[in-house]
Amino acid sequence: MSTEAMSLKADIRTKAGSNATAALRKQGKLPAVIYGHKQEPVSIAVDTHDFIEGLHHGHRLFSIAMGGKNETVLVKDLQYDYLGKDVIHADLIRVDLSERVTVEVPLSFRGVAKGTLSGGILEESLTELSIECGVTAIPESIPVSVRDLNIGDALHARDIVLPAGCVLMTPPDALVVICHESKAAESAAETVEGAEAAAATEPEVITERKKEEPAE
Repeated sequence: MSTEAMSLKADIRTKAGSNATAALRKQGKLPAVIYGHKQEPVSIAVDTHDFIEGLHHGHRLFSIAMGGKNETVLVKDLQYDYLGKDVIHADLIRVDLSERVTVEVPLSFRGVAKGTLSGGILEESLTELSIECGVTAIPESIPVSVRDLNIGDALHARDIVLPAGCVLMTPPDALVVICHESKAAESAAETVEGAEAAAATEPEVITERKKEEPAE
């Protein structure tokens, strides 16, 4: 993530409601709310293109110019349209550049797990971790190498190496990724085990010996 706050101009919103926000979006404006630091929330509108471009370039810190003053804010949450494609609203929290914050950072899984070469499947249980770090040192992502995972191996939150200065906030025992057998392999193994167990417990059938006929 960029450690510099990107500058944006904003208008203070005086009208609320879905009609007002829809009108703003048609004008290329993104509705947003600034809150935090025990101050009153402020509803604003920023240029959608500039804001999205900033996000694409790794900016999460913004210096918002509005009403004759500047607010340094951190992107706390983004709301998307029903297709999950376009950002339609942003929650921005006031921050001081010297403070520490708790944020969710995406995980970047790297490499090919050894177990997948033997028919295993890699399953990701978490795609991001909650960490505490300096507001100017928020990582864009956290790399996680899965190369050494064999079938039956797993990584938990405590196993992930965090960037310097970051503190893990996700529960340490939380499962991040696991390499396990495919369902087909498990089913085949269960079938073989079941057949072997049935064969081992099947009673021996003893047939009655035919009486010998007396010799003439």
